[in-house]
Amino acid sequence: MSDEFRKNLLGPEPTYLPEETDVVARLAAGDEAVDLAAKFPTSSQVWAALADEAFADGRPVESYAYARVGYHRGLDALRRAGWRGTGPIPWEHEPNRGFLRSLYALGRAAAAIGEADEVDRIEKFLDASDPAAKAAIEAG
Repeated sequence: MSDEFRKNLLGPEPTYLPEETDVVARLAAGDEAVDLAAKFPTSSQVWAALADEAFADGRPVESYAYARVGYHRGLDALRRAGWRGTGPIPWEHEPNRGFLRSLYALGRAAAAIGEADEVDRIEKFLDASDPAAKAAIEAG
């Protein structure tokens, strides 16, 4: 049996997004996510932070919108990194966390506004990406 055949039986390789050192440094320095969104509009990490802030402030519709942007920006980044629509997106790889947090936030906000079909789809997508991600996100 060829190595290529065995690899295909195991499924797609995990996808690892590139580091966002400037974004991480600025968030750690206390820069506001709203200011960073204008400087780094492709960063899922920034949009996830905005979604979390809006949700914590009782603004689920805004949280949904921010999370939706982070989700789509993350899909773009995943595709650039070689992702083909399926396969692991490991939480343990820190650059993947912005996308996974955006995905989680999208599901959370969808539940808050009564978008049940989307909640189910997102839960399945998050679990397929990394079954440990939801618990890690909820643990803070």
